Amino acid sequence: MYTQNQSTVTEFILLGLSMDPLVQVLLFHIFLIVYLTSLTGNLLILLAVRADKRLHTSMYFFLSSLSFLDICFTSSVVPKMLVNFLSPKKSISFTDCAVQFCISLTMGQTECLLLAFMAYDRYVAICIPLHYNMIMNTTVCFRMIGISLLSGCFAASFETYLTFTLIYCGPNTMNHFFCELPLLLQLSCSDTSAISNLKLVFLPFMLFIPLSLILISYIRIIIAVMTIRLGKNKAFSTCISHLVVVVIFYGTSIFVYGRPENAVTEDTDKNAAVFYIVITPMINPLIYSLRNKDVQKAMKSLIRA
Repeated sequence: MYTQNQSTVTEFILLGLSMDPLVQVLLFHIFLIVYLTSLTGNLLILLAVRADKRLHTSMYFFLSSLSFLDICFTSSVVPKMLVNFLSPKKSISFTDCAVQFCISLTMGQTECLLLAFMAYDRYVAICIPLHYNMIMNTTVCFRMIGISLLSGCFAASFETYLTFTLIYCGPNTMNHFFCELPLLLQLSCSDTSAISNLKLVFLPFMLFIPLSLILISYIRIIIAVMTIRLGKNKAFSTCISHLVVVVIFYGTSIFVYGRPENAVTEDTDKNAAVFYIVITPMINPLIYSLRNKDVQKAMKSLIRA
């Protein structure tokens, strides 16, 4: 980490979503409700999958892992965001910014890979059903989760190190509600080519390749489903929830991180970030539970207990 005598910036000012005090109070209550809803929904899925033996399969193992990631992802940003809504000085220290950056990036990049493995799980279940239990056994599932998390940690740690060893000599104001890479690069007064080149290396592996694998999986699923006479609706219903999550998460992530740095538009990026950091973790439990009777039954049993 860059020491203070090497950089004059010891904190960053986050302008947030609005400068109007009344709007900030309104946004505080809205995002507090969204955040609590997100925590409640994802915790219920975690507990339901753990408590109900009918959900002890690879599909629900991945779903519970996604819920855990969503809790960590949104919790790395939203609490500080809520504090800044009501604080006269909307700042974050240099160290806290680095921690927030690393955790949110780790969770986001891990989720990219996890969604790809979830698509592969659906492909095996629909296209190779007779070998499903053999292919998607417990060991394979744990390895997939491990690969996702280790890859996300490695990429995020490397990007964090390079980003926060840059020199920040002012200004220190970000038109955003959390510490995000494009704006940090804009604020640096040193050469950012290393992190820009690293972005070109990691972006395909952490974003575009997983998305390509998801598309291939679903193309093969569609081809396989179209050849069967019975059970088409059931086969598609197990995939539609995952597809909705993929479209929202990948769409907003590519919009923010997949564009050239000179194409960054701060206000638009803030709105996109709200979707993949705040809204998506809230709607994921709703999407999966509304279309899944087994999850609904498990959650009802959990609430009644």
